[in-house]
Amino acid sequence: MTSRVSSLGNGIEPGLISGVYRAVPTDTILQDVRVETRSGRHVGGIMGQDSPQSQAVRAAFKSQAEYCRRLGSPFTACVCETLADHLDMSTSAGRAILGWTGDPSPLADNVPLRAVGALNALARSQAAPFLAALYPPNPLPDAGELADALLRALDEHPARLIEFLSSPPQTNEVGRSAVLIGGFLTVSHRTALPLHLYEIGSSAGLNLRADCYRYDLGGAGWGARDAPLHLAPSWKGPPPPVDTVLAILSRRGCDASPIDLQNANARERLIAYVWADQADRIARIEAAIANALSVPASLESAEAADWVEQRIGLAPVTGSARVLFHSVVWGYLPEESRQRIRAHLSRVGAAARSDGPLAWLRFELADPPELRLTLWPSGEDTLLARAHPHGAWVHWLGP
Repeated sequence: MTSRVSSLGNGIEPGLISGVYRAVPTDTILQDVRVETRSGRHVGGIMGQDSPQSQAVRAAFKSQAEYCRRLGSPFTACVCETLADHLDMSTSAGRAILGWTGDPSPLADNVPLRAVGALNALARSQAAPFLAALYPPNPLPDAGELADALLRALDEHPARLIEFLSSPPQTNEVGRSAVLIGGFLTVSHRTALPLHLYEIGSSAGLNLRADCYRYDLGGAGWGARDAPLHLAPSWKGPPPPVDTVLAILSRRGCDASPIDLQNANARERLIAYVWADQADRIARIEAAIANALSVPASLESAEAADWVEQRIGLAPVTGSARVLFHSVVWGYLPEESRQRIRAHLSRVGAAARSDGPLAWLRFELADPPELRLTLWPSGEDTLLARAHPHGAWVHWLGP
């Protein structure tokens, strides 16, 4: 993605990629988040009395609600709308959220998904049983009852709110592997070489293990039948080259805040960012996490352009293809980082050989999102597919 896009492009569940949003020092949030009683609460929206910044936060929640509804999450949409309408400045939680000093919008700091993650974590852990009673798989609750429970949960658990407000949301959508796998198969087919994978914006690195899953790609199967995760997107067009042998020699990734899946709290936090009424996505990420614990991948904390320049050397790696890939990351990187990555890949591509090629595979926001592949030494760029942002459907175009 090279620009902010409207329509479907703005509905690509913003807030997924670590390193995109501004991390907020905990001390800043602690200045205003304290335990306090609910006495004297003014329940209801106070848009007319809001500061411009508070109005921007409410607008961000409304926008996120629309994105959630478009992507099949009516419950999360209701949570966002309820918070937009009922948060006020009479509580520490309300002041911390409505007083956000950065850009709260879904394509910037994404305050809504930070708050939604905190609430989902409270419900999942049963730390707030009154809230869990209203969360899926239960039916959509009464609006007033939901508002009361959400505000009470935020008031009674300020530490959890601090934890989620102080860092960017991450979900590491593993459904995108159903899109990416076609690209990896295409590179392997065109080069007849094993692959070294490099990913920017890796989060927990779940898509670095795309070859570990089983796929049904328009009736064409690929992957081990006993794989821990099966992905079967709705498919249009011919299948990718599933008869290709795909061999992965190494898996490396970077993220501003990589998730350590060996840490149980980090695993639960990652799941908490998945929308509570999307059981299929929750099941996918749980299966992918379990698999990742036994499939090593190197994840480093680094700025994307710095890491690409350091890890992808100019000299070809004879006998293998190097693949830089990313999914729903590009549009969130600073323009300087994008320019540096393009320039470095051009330099590396100029030195590539048929026995040491370089590939750039990216699944990024457009209307609808696109999977593109540039392969050196030829430098040919191919539009391989258009797809749903979470991999629910794929329209395969590539050879």
